[in-house]
Amino acid sequence: MKAAVIHEYGPAGLLRYEDYPDPIARPGEVVVKVAAAGVNPVDVIERTGGTKDWRPLQFPAVLGWDLSGTVVRVGDGVTNLAVGDHVCAWAYHTYAELCGARADLFAKVPNGVDLIDAAAYPLVTLTGSQLISVGSGIKLGDTVLVSGAAGSVGRSAVYMAKKLGASKVVAGVRRHQLSQADSIGGHETVALDDDKAFAKLPQFDIVANTVRGKAAAMLMGKVRSGGVFASVTGPPVNVKDHPSIAVKAFVSKQDAAQLGSLLDAVSTGALRLSIDRRVPLREAASAHEMVEKGGIGKILLVP
Repeated sequence: MKAAVIHEYGPAGLLRYEDYPDPIARPGEVVVKVAAAGVNPVDVIERTGGTKDWRPLQFPAVLGWDLSGTVVRVGDGVTNLAVGDHVCAWAYHTYAELCGARADLFAKVPNGVDLIDAAAYPLVTLTGSQLISVGSGIKLGDTVLVSGAAGSVGRSAVYMAKKLGASKVVAGVRRHQLSQADSIGGHETVALDDDKAFAKLPQFDIVANTVRGKAAAMLMGKVRSGGVFASVTGPPVNVKDHPSIAVKAFVSKQDAAQLGSLLDAVSTGALRLSIDRRVPLREAASAHEMVEKGGIGKILLVP
């Protein structure tokens, strides 16, 4: 098969489109013909060595944490999937024409969801929804501010906060993203980089954070005493200045059942993400360069 392969840690230009061994359907696994692989910021971090202390790559390596496609081989003991099923998953080594992974990681793609577009959803929707359902400890009637709400993780957090009964969900975005308010779906949308608008914000029971640096530190001031600052980017630098706030650095996990529920929400339009463009797999290096520059929505690699 063909894949986007790296032979060492380093810049995007090291991604090469080349031959790579086909995966095998081991017991409990399936092999999927990849329709698309999602490109995520963590892919860039992994490529440059930022994850090597806890997830080292074995070179030559194939990156990628998202995929959608069609099951083409089924290993012994697999009963939940069959050849021909349309599926997607948070799996690994997905920048390829074929991907092998545990069958229990995959959710079936429902009618109404484009198979290629389905690759955009696994990692980000699970991360955003679990930030709320697990990380924040949300209770019925809580008020929630989601930072970075125009992004895929943020949109998923907004959706889950509303689903779990928050009395008010404010979507925090940048000024140039205010036009996306309807598709984000919060009860209210506020530009967090507008000083006057930020100052007028009340304190919340929960701040669900997806941003870094100074912006994250400033958001600590928008959590009420006894409230929760749940973050997918780690704790902000000023944690010690807010001893009455519970700061929870959250890490999401694979969950096929929850992914299936989120895909159902996508199929009904209850959850909408921004997919910016489809890029040929052979151009994975340029896709990584786009992600590093920022300012665009989700990119999908298509074999």
